[in-house]
Amino acid sequence: MNKKDYYEVLGVSKDADEKEIKSAFRRLAKKYHPDVSKEPNAAEKFKEAQEAYAVLSDPEKRKQYDQFGHAAFDQMNGGRGFDFSDFDFSDIFSDLFGDSFGGAFSRFTGFGGGRGSSKSRASRGSDRIMRVDLNFEDAVYGCKKTINLDVYEECSECNGKGGRGEKTCKTCHGTGTVTSEQNTLFGTFMTRTTCPNCKGAGTTFDSTCSKCKGTGKVRENKDLEVKIPAGVDTGTRLRLQGKGDSGLNGGDNGDLYLEFRVKEHQLFERDGSDIYLELPITITDAVLGCKKEIPTLYGNVKLTIDAGASTGDKHRLKGKGVEDVRTGTKGNMYVIINVVIPEKLDRTQKKLFEELRETNLKTSEFKKIEDYLEKNSK
Repeated sequence: MNKKDYYEVLGVSKDADEKEIKSAFRRLAKKYHPDVSKEPNAAEKFKEAQEAYAVLSDPEKRKQYDQFGHAAFDQMNGGRGFDFSDFDFSDIFSDLFGDSFGGAFSRFTGFGGGRGSSKSRASRGSDRIMRVDLNFEDAVYGCKKTINLDVYEECSECNGKGGRGEKTCKTCHGTGTVTSEQNTLFGTFMTRTTCPNCKGAGTTFDSTCSKCKGTGKVRENKDLEVKIPAGVDTGTRLRLQGKGDSGLNGGDNGDLYLEFRVKEHQLFERDGSDIYLELPITITDAVLGCKKEIPTLYGNVKLTIDAGASTGDKHRLKGKGVEDVRTGTKGNMYVIINVVIPEKLDRTQKKLFEELRETNLKTSEFKKIEDYLEKNSK
């Protein structure tokens, strides 16, 4: 059976560049993969697209194909054509469907993640997250705090290898994978799977490390002194680079993230970088005006309250708020007036209020109600 032209399969011209070829394959892979496509010939079209991309994305193979066509590969692999078992499609599949789905593609097609063992490659350690409680003042001013945590460190007994007497795996000969041939309705597939003997490491050991049980890592408890910057708030995360779990085979350590939870203050209420304080005053202070000493984050100050103050009046103290953890600028402090009406009066106080009531304290606001009542009572 004559094979289709690879350029025609991908729907690109013969002078298409690498970007166009990859984009065309991504589109076809997403459309025809049998796990997602309902078209009856999806598997066949998917296999054609893979074969075309494997050739045209490789400059040397593309040059051979342009010169000799399919004949360039017909005599390879015992007459079965080009062996695609070493071609790496995982990056494209992972881009399209995520890492876990990319693995499913590899299992279906037999085209794995390229040469070499995944276990023998350097891998970055895991990130860790830890929640830290802070009192209000420590969050506002910053502080130093000792954090106790458990992390996974490289095993000192086996230097992170997991065993002693390292040697090349006899089953996979150090590749970490084994290849087998499968005959299906759609042709012959070369299937690559993780080596069952070395679990993909490419090496085995005469003895497993007793300290780490073959994992290469051990759990360690340690204290870490951390400088917490001024201005953190509930939900703020601080990244400590390289303080997470150790990597494998020389890989970088993961990061440690501290997520803060700040306790409430008995007087101040925080909103971002701004601070609010509710200030209770008596009815006489509200009427006559007064000066009040009030606390701020940076010491006590005198606040002047004008005569005729009402509940809800707001006074701004510029720059008396919290320092922004990112910009370093300080927010404002707002003092909210609360005129407190006394619930109980002694005899002298009651007499003074009764005498005050006999005086004319009514304003135009009172007259509006009185005029309305008088008008509607007739």
